Amino acid sequence: MQSRTFLRNEAIALLSRLAQVRPFSASMPMVWAATVSDEAMGAIEQHLTKVKVGLRAAVMEFAQSLSAAENAGEPPDVLQGRFVLLKLRFNNLLDQLDIFADVLAQRSEHGTGVWMAGLDAVAEDALQVAQGKEALPPLICFLDRGHGAAIRRARTRLPGGDLNPVAVIQVPRERMVGSGIAPSLIHEVGHQGASLLDLVETMRISIQKASQKNLPQAAAWQLYERWISEIVADCWAMGHLGVGASLGLIGVMSLPRYFVFRISTDGPHPFPWIRVKISLAYGALLFPDAQWARFEALWEQLYPRRGLSDEQQLVLSQLENTLPNLVRLIAGHRSEKLGKGPFASRFPLAARQPVQLRALAELWGETPEKYFSQAPSLAFAVAGQARADGRIAPQAESRLIAQCLEHWAKTTREPGKRSMRPPVRAFLHD
Repeated sequence: MQSRTFLRNEAIALLSRLAQVRPFSASMPMVWAATVSDEAMGAIEQHLTKVKVGLRAAVMEFAQSLSAAENAGEPPDVLQGRFVLLKLRFNNLLDQLDIFADVLAQRSEHGTGVWMAGLDAVAEDALQVAQGKEALPPLICFLDRGHGAAIRRARTRLPGGDLNPVAVIQVPRERMVGSGIAPSLIHEVGHQGASLLDLVETMRISIQKASQKNLPQAAAWQLYERWISEIVADCWAMGHLGVGASLGLIGVMSLPRYFVFRISTDGPHPFPWIRVKISLAYGALLFPDAQWARFEALWEQLYPRRGLSDEQQLVLSQLENTLPNLVRLIAGHRSEKLGKGPFASRFPLAARQPVQLRALAELWGETPEKYFSQAPSLAFAVAGQARADGRIAPQAESRLIAQCLEHWAKTTREPGKRSMRPPVRAFLHD
C-alpha cells in the first residue's frame, strides 16, 4: 500500500472517531437538581467544540494536501510525522473530555449528584469575595477517593495546552457529609481566588521583605514563603468559616505522628503540626475568642512535642516565634488587585464572629429551614461553630448538611435560575 493511501485512510478514520465525540448535553443522564450550571456546561461545551472544530479542519487539510505533498517529493516519514501530531492532538482532546466526563458522570449517582450541585453553590458563594474587574470563572465539584481535596484551576493548561474553561474541584469522599467538607472545599476555592487576585506572588514579596528585616528568623520566613500558596488557601477558608475551618483542618491533618512532624522543605505544604497552628493563630487574630487557646491545647495534647530531635524543636520554635507576625502580614496584606482594603477586609468578618455565630446557632437550632435561605458559607460557619461548642451531635450535623446541600441544589437549578451564580436575593448574605 502506498504511504499516501495509508495516511489518507488513517486521516479518514481519525475524522470518523472525532465525529463520535458527542456533546455532554446529549449524553449525561442526571436528575435536574444534580446538573451543573448553564454557565459551567456552556463553557465546557464551547471549549470542546472549539478544539474539535479546529482539529477536524486540520485533519481535513492534511488529507487534502497529501497528493500535493507527494508530488512535491515530501518524504513519507515527514508526512507520517505531521499525521502523528494530529493524532496526539486528538488524544489530548479525549484526555480533556475524560476530565469533564468523570465529573459529569458522577452527577447521575443517586444522592451524590445532588450533593455535588449543592457544593457547587457553596464554592460559588466562597469565590464571590474575589470579584474584581475580571469575570469569575464557573466552578464544578466532584467526589473522589483520597485524603485531601484538589483543584484544577480555571485558566490553567489542560492536556494539549488549551486553557481550562472552568475550575474543577475534587473533594474527598471521607469528608461527606458534615461541616468538615466546607473547609476542604473552600480551601480549594481559595486557590482559585488567590490566582485571580495574584495573592501568592504579592505575598511572597511581602514575606521576603519581612525576612530581610528579621535576619535571625530568616529561615522561618523562607519556609513561610515556600508554603504561602497553601497558607493563603487555608486563610480563605478561615475568613468564611471561622473555627469550622480549623476543625476541618484538624480532621484532615490527623495523621500518624511521623507525618505530622515530618518537616519537608521541598514542597508547597506546611507540615501538618504547624499548618494547624497557623490556622488557629489566624483565626484568633480575625475572630478573638477563648476557643482558639482551647483548640491549640487540644492539638498539643494530640501531638505533643516530646521525643522530637533538637533540630525539629529548633525549627518549631523559630516558626512559632514568627507566627504572630506572619498572620498579621497576611491579614493586612495590600496589593493593586485587592483594591483599597487589605486582604482580610474582603471577608464577612463582622458577621462571622463567634458571638454572632453562636447567637444564630441558638436561634436556628437544628431546623434545616433556618439554614436554607442563608449564604451557604454562613450556614456552614454556624454549623461549624455549633460543632466546636458541642451544641450539635455529629449525626444531627450530617443530616442538617445533607438537607442544606439538597435544598441549595434544587433552588439554584430551578428553571430560570440555572446559573451557578444565584442572584444576591436568593440568599440572605451577611
